[in-house]
Amino acid sequence: MINGIPTLEDLGDVSGKRVLVRTDFNVPLDGEVDDDGDHRRITDDFRIRAALPTIEWLTERGASVVCASHLGRPKGEPNPQFSMEPVRDRLAELAPGVELLENLRFDPGETGNSDEFTATLIEGVDLYVNDAFGASHRSHASTVGPPRTLPSAMGRLLEKEVDVLLGLRNQPKRPFVAVLGGAKISDKLGVVEALLDVVDSLVIGGAMCFTFFAAQDKRIGDSLFERDQVDNCRRILDQSSGKIHLPDDLVGVDASGQFATWGSQVPDGGKGFDIGPGSAAAFSDVIMDARMVFWNGPMGMFEDERFANGTKTVAQAMADTKAFTVVGGGDSAAALAQFRLDDDVDHVSTGGGASLELLENGDLPGLAALRGAPNT
Repeated sequence: MINGIPTLEDLGDVSGKRVLVRTDFNVPLDGEVDDDGDHRRITDDFRIRAALPTIEWLTERGASVVCASHLGRPKGEPNPQFSMEPVRDRLAELAPGVELLENLRFDPGETGNSDEFTATLIEGVDLYVNDAFGASHRSHASTVGPPRTLPSAMGRLLEKEVDVLLGLRNQPKRPFVAVLGGAKISDKLGVVEALLDVVDSLVIGGAMCFTFFAAQDKRIGDSLFERDQVDNCRRILDQSSGKIHLPDDLVGVDASGQFATWGSQVPDGGKGFDIGPGSAAAFSDVIMDARMVFWNGPMGMFEDERFANGTKTVAQAMADTKAFTVVGGGDSAAALAQFRLDDDVDHVSTGGGASLELLENGDLPGLAALRGAPNT
């Protein structure tokens, strides 16, 4: 067991047992189902391959494996656009003989945590394994239901995520730096407050910086910010003991829509879309001086080449530093992949929201459920 959570070894002899493995096969797909019924194409099979160590451990020991996953947001009813068929085809190539259920979210009982849906999932099943870190912050039927009655464990992928992220939270190497970006401080308010208790420096970029600027009574033009979070940002700044680093310069577009650069104040009509080159360099220096770094959220609208430099510079610093580096999934992982730096960091989490919630609370519903399984 690790942190009170059973591992695969805690399942005992799995030979001849039927094992339900909750995986995260929510892979990106291209195209649409056509009139001939041809399904969509997987553009990145990383999440399927990431589950193979767990699947192979079980099958090599004689278990029969059936995987279950969600895909997209089908809103509780069957939708051919979100069929698991392309995933099933790829899984058959990588792990022959392994079954895959249809999209869990085709049934409203999944997100509704229905006991009836859980009973359907575990019918004829002997053991349960959760290897879907990216879904473990949800109290859904497939993540919290089976451990109520079945001997259960976490898979290898989930085990690694827990080990790395709780290591950041509970045993950080110092200086420990967190870099947060993205659009909304409301999405990360809890993790900001939790991280301030453990980090030595907290770097803040992305559109969320404008709510902090508003809290400092700085001009932000027409930049995106959250008016209802200004008081929270002001309180955080007052309590931060100088740990927070905000941008000193910005880039965006002026009132006429032309590319523009400013200091830390945006004139009327202007919109900030990225940190400026000076801030990118300063943030990189903080990262380079660290021994441990956690990054979640881009520094700007990196999908637009004009506003990608801040995120790219931070990504390059994450790749170059000698610190232990962790990227919290989501857009940060997408940015690393875009800049072809994803192989140059120590750990890229498979769950953006899950990684933030685990850092904030030290636990997830899916992990708590495993601790309560009958084999613990």
